[in-house]
Amino acid sequence: MATQVIMPKLSPTMEEGQLSRWLKKEGDKVSMGEPLAEIDTDKATMEMQALANGVLRKILIKEGESAPLGQLIAIIGEPDEDISGMIQAAPQSAPAAAAAKTEPQPAPEPKPEAQPAPAAQSDEFDSRRTTFIGNKKAEPAGNGSRREMQPSTRLIVSPLAARMAAEAGVDLRSLSGSGPGGRIVKRDIEAAVSQAAGARAPSEAPERRLRAVETKAPQPVFEATTYHDEPASEIRRTIARRLVTSLGPVPHFFLTIDVEMDRAVEMRRNINELDPELKISINDIIIKVAAAALMEHPQVNASYQDKNIRYYDHADIGVAVAIDEGLITPVVRAADQKSLSQIAREVRDMAERARHRKLRPEEYTGASFSISNLGMFGIDEFTAVINPPEGGILAIGAVTPKPVVRENQIVARQMMRVTMSCDHRVIDGATGAKFLQTFKKFLENPLYLLV
Repeated sequence: MATQVIMPKLSPTMEEGQLSRWLKKEGDKVSMGEPLAEIDTDKATMEMQALANGVLRKILIKEGESAPLGQLIAIIGEPDEDISGMIQAAPQSAPAAAAAKTEPQPAPEPKPEAQPAPAAQSDEFDSRRTTFIGNKKAEPAGNGSRREMQPSTRLIVSPLAARMAAEAGVDLRSLSGSGPGGRIVKRDIEAAVSQAAGARAPSEAPERRLRAVETKAPQPVFEATTYHDEPASEIRRTIARRLVTSLGPVPHFFLTIDVEMDRAVEMRRNINELDPELKISINDIIIKVAAAALMEHPQVNASYQDKNIRYYDHADIGVAVAIDEGLITPVVRAADQKSLSQIAREVRDMAERARHRKLRPEEYTGASFSISNLGMFGIDEFTAVINPPEGGILAIGAVTPKPVVRENQIVARQMMRVTMSCDHRVIDGATGAKFLQTFKKFLENPLYLLV
């Protein structure tokens, strides 16, 4: 008997899945427990296993398409089994058609159906893509009147080449692009200008030759830039859904403090000199210090649960990691009970697996507090959005030398700005301020971690 393959629930927060890759094709034999496809969930790419033996008779959604939990996506059956009834009952997946109905069109007049192929970034000065549309021309109609015709093709032109062509009066329709996909680039315009200059009398000055070309050739006419739509990944969709439930419904307030980092920087350098394989980072020290401060202020290590406030016994710190498709937060469990070296190894391992979408759901869900560090990108200060149901998140800026006053003297110190986003339903202003004071004290005097 034929078996329905439905979109499975592969993570606790998953609401729909995106078919990343089919590992079997129609007609292939499959066995129970054998990997059948790769599914992009909200945070990771996971394998979906076959739940029956037989032949993969029909694939109902293509790679790159999404389906809600429980939707029929394939059929496994015997080679000669009639599955027409299942196919007819299956919902039709047409995300592209739906998007086309709802997406506003950029221009009212008809456009050619063919779209330009994406061009590689090869122009020396400007790698953006510009599409040139030639001037409309009039053509006699069957009844003797004249009607306007659109050109049959579109030319792919880099912005730099288009600007040079406009200044030199070069007709882009007369050129064949030498760039990828026939793209017209800078060297094509230079060649056209040189060819036009060489065809004229040698005694004529280059400036006069350029003006002559400029006055004879028509100026190009540009339309609105072209664009293309791509389905949003499951990670990006989940981020969008969760942020809507955070900054609006969750009453945020923000506290900012400056931390002197000289001793923390020196401690990191000394540890790494003693054991280079540890590779302790400033962020590892921040995680350990934040965990210690949370144990001093349990009101901050909490979350709002509708009718209750939940206080966590240990500091499960979510560490924001940027990946190509968005943001994921691997969780360092019980960071308050782990050594600095344990935290460093664990963060490196999970961050690497996060970038390859290999984290298990329990490794990126259920944090009690989070840290987002953009200091490595040169960001001095920012505010982070709370990840519900957590009560707070720290936004860490860059460590940079700045002039400060110490004992009535202006001296240079390594300073770092930290902004804490607080859920006001859980954390009051004074509570958050006291937590930041403790965080600052521990970070400016990291020997407190040994007490």
